[in-house]
Amino acid sequence: MIQHTVSFRLVSAPGSAEEADFLDTARATLSAIPGVQEFTVSRQISPKSTHTHQFSMVFADAEAYRAYDAHPAHGAFVADRWVPEVAEFQELDLVAIPA
Repeated sequence: MIQHTVSFRLVSAPGSAEEADFLDTARATLSAIPGVQEFTVSRQISPKSTHTHQFSMVFADAEAYRAYDAHPAHGAFVADRWVPEVAEFQELDLVAIPA
């Protein structure tokens, strides 16, 4: 299992219609891609980070993650929305360490 997360800050103002549209579009677009499980959108509540949001999703395996990354809907979202609307971000792809 792979947990893919990305924390970010948008160029639009917090609470704005642009922010809401970006988050709604991301949820609808990315969660509909085959292989995406447990898609969540979170808001940062700590002042310790400049990132204000996070997307998190789970993939069953590396093949499912690669298919998501190569999916045309993902590519279009990145090009059309992510690149022009995200000011900064950090991406993490995590696998659990067995006990």
